[in-house]
Amino acid sequence: MSADFTAYLPLILLGLVALVLAVWVLARRSRKARVVAGASDTPLARDVLEEGAAPAERNQALIDAPPAALAMPSPPPASASIIPAAAAPSETDAPIVTQVPPGVADPVPGSADDLTRIKGLGPKIAVLLGECGVTTFAQIAAWDEAEIERIDAQLGRFSGRITRDQWVEQAKLLAGGDEDGFIARFGKNG
Repeated sequence: MSADFTAYLPLILLGLVALVLAVWVLARRSRKARVVAGASDTPLARDVLEEGAAPAERNQALIDAPPAALAMPSPPPASASIIPAAAAPSETDAPIVTQVPPGVADPVPGSADDLTRIKGLGPKIAVLLGECGVTTFAQIAAWDEAEIERIDAQLGRFSGRITRDQWVEQAKLLAGGDEDGFIARFGKNG
């Protein structure tokens, strides 16, 4: 080795140690989960639940929900073109009461429409509506303001979509078989 290199070797090693230390400090400062002191002065990581802490509320609905494969809507009861009246309107899980409006084809008992053809109504909402007994376009087409409010209250985080996305108008066109009118007004779905 040359004399100059051996003279500067301790400075080079000291510089490398300082560089590694600086990188470690910067990496440590930018960590998202930092150790903080809790109420009992024991360090807790922010991303780890304290012993006995409740689960996060935003995830509780996902935890309690049945698997999607098991939550498929059941077909409506085979009765007539008019769905029987529900019990008291104060019951939140009462079946939807609808009559088929004039000009809309009567639903075939035991058949269900693909409600996801309605824009703004996805598979999760279709499952929620199926749990309420809504499985056909004719049922949605017959909703009045009171039923829209009642169903909207049961949709949870999806509330407001019925009026915003005009489900009743879309359902009237689809139940009546007016594909061209539906496409002209709401566009092609799918």
